[in-house]
Amino acid sequence: MASLKEIKTRIGSVKSTLKITSAMKMVASAKLRKAQLALGNKLPYERQLHRILAGMLQDDDLQKAIHDELGLGNPHGHSPVVLQDIHVDELPKKDHVGRVAVVVFSSNSSLCGAFNANVIRYVTDLLDRLLRSGYAKEDIDIYAAGKKAADALQKSGFELKKDLHELVAKPDYEKSTDFAEDIIESFITGEVSQVMMVYSHFASPASQPVVGENYLPLALHDYDRGAEPLDYILEPDPLSLVRELLPQVLMLKMYSVVLDAAAAEHAARTMAMQIASDNAENLISELTLAYNKGRQQEITAEILDLVGGTMA
Repeated sequence: MASLKEIKTRIGSVKSTLKITSAMKMVASAKLRKAQLALGNKLPYERQLHRILAGMLQDDDLQKAIHDELGLGNPHGHSPVVLQDIHVDELPKKDHVGRVAVVVFSSNSSLCGAFNANVIRYVTDLLDRLLRSGYAKEDIDIYAAGKKAADALQKSGFELKKDLHELVAKPDYEKSTDFAEDIIESFITGEVSQVMMVYSHFASPASQPVVGENYLPLALHDYDRGAEPLDYILEPDPLSLVRELLPQVLMLKMYSVVLDAAAAEHAARTMAMQIASDNAENLISELTLAYNKGRQQEITAEILDLVGGTMA
């Protein structure tokens, strides 16, 4: 059994740890509220933008015009934005898509539970599936937004196309759109034929599932489910509006993912620090009880010694 001095030292150590975890929880909670506010302010605009685009794409004449000018459904068309009849989570095939870009979002620091481990596990499995389907490591451009994912992927033998840890350090619309423009440019020029994103989605403060989805080409399935045709008078013309609207949707999508991943990280860290604080408090209670029992035993032993000495 540990001595009373050792127990008292351990109680002090755990209390110091509790102060750290409690402070980190407060900081993470404040950042989470800020991220939720930014995400909540953006969602109505994004949903309306998607609703407008989805409604416009229900028009058969407009779809034909997009097909002719922007390469709708044409996997070999090189255009600023290509809409294809694919699913948002569909994996590319080597015979159709020669080069793939994968953008993975993690955090720059640890102490956020299984947040980074889940992302790394997901993207590692995704890359393994691509390699098994015929791709070589040289056929995959990896963009790592987060030091933890960057370190893990480099240890696995993958070279990074670009390190984007500043993108997740402090979410910023301009930085997000600058990166989105770079990705779109690589798609336009044919450098890559498909762009995929892996990130943690902020479903709730207690749930941050990892999501993998296609960023480019835009999945037509994502825009034609249940959308009602828009009965609007459009100026100058629908095709011109689609030309302007699609790039904006892509820019906003990238910023949405950055905000979503940031909110998920702060939620995971808040939960991890809450659990750590609860465990520390439970451990302090157990150690305090053990200390009090040991102290009581010492006092009882001293009393018995005194009584025994008196009787002698």
